[in-house]
Amino acid sequence: MASSSSSGLTFKLHPLVIVNISDHYTRVKSQMNHGSDLQQQPQPPPRVYGCVIGVQKGRTVEIFNSFELLYDPSSHSLDRSFLEKKQELYKKVFPHFYILGWYSTGSDAQEADMHIHKALMDINESPVYVLLNPSINHAQKDLPVTIYESELHVIDGVPQLIFVRSSYTIETVEAERISVDHVAHLKPSDGGSAATQLAAHLTGIHSAIKMLNSRIRVLHHYLVAMQKGEIPFENSLLRQVSSLLRRLPTIESQKFQDDFLMEYNDTLLITYLAMLTNSSSTMNELVDKFNSAYDRHSRRGGRTAFI
Repeated sequence: MASSSSSGLTFKLHPLVIVNISDHYTRVKSQMNHGSDLQQQPQPPPRVYGCVIGVQKGRTVEIFNSFELLYDPSSHSLDRSFLEKKQELYKKVFPHFYILGWYSTGSDAQEADMHIHKALMDINESPVYVLLNPSINHAQKDLPVTIYESELHVIDGVPQLIFVRSSYTIETVEAERISVDHVAHLKPSDGGSAATQLAAHLTGIHSAIKMLNSRIRVLHHYLVAMQKGEIPFENSLLRQVSSLLRRLPTIESQKFQDDFLMEYNDTLLITYLAMLTNSSSTMNELVDKFNSAYDRHSRRGGRTAFI
């Protein structure tokens, strides 16, 4: 297997694809574990298969969604009728999406995967292969997702198709960012106190600021090393840094300060009103308890309450 691709394609992967593959694997593994509990026999980790769909504009391939496939491991073949039916249904809902390739799970691409890859070439002449590694590695910081392309290489005088790794970036739209943030902040079904939820929210903000600070430090060290001549200049990176720096004066504008102060004052006002409401509610409860106690005392002594 070659180390990297030379096609020059740019791949953009959406979080929905990763969530779909993970959900597919979790469901299949849960069903297998339930069956193994009944049979008292351990089962090997399952492999799941499906198609990835999206759009390709020029040299940019954007993978938006995916759907499951029926696979026969004994014959290494796909259920073509099921594939065509799913393709037809998705085409009605997403007319601009096309089948870009397929996905599976595992630690690395296997020789049998090339049979599935070649079977999809009648739909897409150059399909992509998205591989998700479901094993947990706490030391790994990158996503356990690898995208492969196929290239024709001459090995021992024989032309063969092999898988080559391709780099990719995570692309999100507003709806996906909201969904991912909601999933990341899911709480147990028993709920929690307001203080616990506030602590979790503040912890998330602290982690985000800490991550931003660490990335700025890495970028600063890299630029200093580039300025000292320790590493060669990279014009593309300098252009990106310059683009980021040009956004800073926008934050210092008068309009930003006015908007910020307005939002800040609104937040303080809402906090103040919430404290007044809470104090009024506490005072009402105290008055009600005092009246109840005074009524009982007045009924015994023949007097009436004056509050």
